[in-house]
Amino acid sequence: MIKFLIKKFVHNSEAIENKSVREKIISLSGMIGILCNALIFVIKLFLGFTINSIAIISDAFNNLFDIASSIISILTAKLANRPADTEHPHGHGRFEYIGSLGVAFIIFTVGFELFKQSYARVINPEPVAFNPWVLLLMSLTVLIKLWMFMYNRYLHTYLNSSINKATAFDSLSDVVATSLLILSMLIALITPLPIDGFMGIIIALMIMYSGFDVAKDMVGVLLGSNPEPSVIIELEKILNDDVNILEIHDLQVHDYGPGRILGSVHVELSDTLNIVEAHRIIDALEKKVETSMDIIMTIHVDPISTDQNKTLRVEQDIKAIVEAVDPNIQINHFRIAQAKGIFVVIFDLVVIDLLLEQEQNNLKGSLKTAIHQRFPHYDVVIDTVLRNHEKA
Repeated sequence: MIKFLIKKFVHNSEAIENKSVREKIISLSGMIGILCNALIFVIKLFLGFTINSIAIISDAFNNLFDIASSIISILTAKLANRPADTEHPHGHGRFEYIGSLGVAFIIFTVGFELFKQSYARVINPEPVAFNPWVLLLMSLTVLIKLWMFMYNRYLHTYLNSSINKATAFDSLSDVVATSLLILSMLIALITPLPIDGFMGIIIALMIMYSGFDVAKDMVGVLLGSNPEPSVIIELEKILNDDVNILEIHDLQVHDYGPGRILGSVHVELSDTLNIVEAHRIIDALEKKVETSMDIIMTIHVDPISTDQNKTLRVEQDIKAIVEAVDPNIQINHFRIAQAKGIFVVIFDLVVIDLLLEQEQNNLKGSLKTAIHQRFPHYDVVIDTVLRNHEKA
């Protein structure tokens, strides 16, 4: 059904890499959500007042707030599609994550309010009238919400849309919540206990947890959490598959919203390559990553000598100097690079104790001075200072 609606109302809907098409699809899903939730709200509110069920009335207002969530999804899709400007050079894609965070807060707030009302019903129980038509209409709302979950989950996969993912989780929680309400009405027929209130508390806790779970994911993205391991693995494979790449390091990925992922990495190339050839290799790699993974990469070249015998001899000399300065210090990831009139020595330091930034700078300065005294023509680059347990 959702595929049919997308094709009918969104022109060129297959071109999801087009930001305008993506915005229209998300907006369409939001409009469908508004209509479905409005229908469910009216049905549940009518039924709740008809049989005097606080759980159904609260669940009705839960669906009313879902309308606000759909409106947020439409607004954030439009905001996220705004072009980059001087204040936001990477675009406004994270508006979609902020919108998802807003949906999560709405879900949590509704759950908390439902919890308070349900607790009050447990303390002061009121009779709930049973009606077979109520069960039938409540089951209809479950089917509608189940369809909403399925189409939002599909759009999350199709568009990589966090707002549809949040809405899908919300719809699924509503399916479970309403199913429990139906179950509570049946159980209430055989017991005098305030089942309506107890079920309301259970539903509230489930809703609050789903809101917390969505918020946790979105806060992680907004704070700059690590990308999925599968993304790093695929990136490393693309880079390492190039026969010209000797080694890669300092790989970083920054998520500025769907379709706005930036990455950077240092790659080591032989120092025998000329600048034109090195540029050709890097340019091809950047285009390959963007084409296959939709990640805009910036690749920094580290020219490295492939003469293993010379590298080993220089490494032994540097190790002797470092050991003379402090026998507890080791060197790691040793490389050299050579060009006409230039000899560069590059390595990491491995220390026992954690050093403050000023202590690291002092240590690097001492080692560079000691190396220059012995080899004044060396240009020494000390990349990082690691603790011993971090060496691996």
